[in-house]
Amino acid sequence: MPRVAIQGELGAFSHEAALRMVPEATIVPCALSADVFAALSSGQVDAAVVPIENSLAGSVMEHFDLLLQHDLVILEESLLRIRHNLIALEGVELDQLQEVYSHPVALAQCRQFFARHPGIRASAFYDTAGSVKHLAEQNLLRAGAIASSHAAQAYGARILAAGIEDNPQNYTRFFRLSRRTEAQPVADANKLSLVFSVENRPGSLVVALQQIAGQGTNLTKIESRPVHGRPWEYIFYVDCQLSSPEAADLALAALEPHCAMVRELGRYREAMLP
Repeated sequence: MPRVAIQGELGAFSHEAALRMVPEATIVPCALSADVFAALSSGQVDAAVVPIENSLAGSVMEHFDLLLQHDLVILEESLLRIRHNLIALEGVELDQLQEVYSHPVALAQCRQFFARHPGIRASAFYDTAGSVKHLAEQNLLRAGAIASSHAAQAYGARILAAGIEDNPQNYTRFFRLSRRTEAQPVADANKLSLVFSVENRPGSLVVALQQIAGQGTNLTKIESRPVHGRPWEYIFYVDCQLSSPEAADLALAALEPHCAMVRELGRYREAMLP
């Protein structure tokens, strides 16, 4: 069975996303995102599944930087509905809780719950599923956690309240990554991710974007990141929908004369909202 690395503990949202994309996978949890990318680059695992963007919280900037640092390629994207649940150990009731642990992003997405329960303190933890694991390991009877239903199952806890997130239109986009040397072309790919840099002169970014648009591609996302060690210089990550299989090659070729650097990150099928 393929070994797939994720950041976080078993039961994390990344675990759920990985099993959706690779149902037969053996999940390899990693403490840090850098460990996920290093494990895949070194051959310790066969693939990695990482979150790249949340519909409410925005992009995971660290993962953009790590994509550029490693010779990996995007094979697939997936959209996962993020449903936050209040979880506690068996026998613990809501009125007993004094503290709730979770990742800071999850806590921020459940502000209305804490407003309704001012006696419960929100405490930041390194991982959603890790917060449930913490309850179980420490046998905490006055604390809860916010995480996925998979996390509750993984650590023998129970859900006190389901779907406590403020906004139900909460989705995270995940990438499945492979080593570039082992990646096979994706049939019917209709989306392209790439990164490029431009010369520091007036209009250079506009010209680069015009080259992409001129090939019949539809720009769906652009993200700028600073170039480390070169203040006030930037690289640009771009996602675009392809009008045809040939459009990706045409867009990359059109960019080359106008950019200091161009690198393809992956061609894959666009994920649609369920």
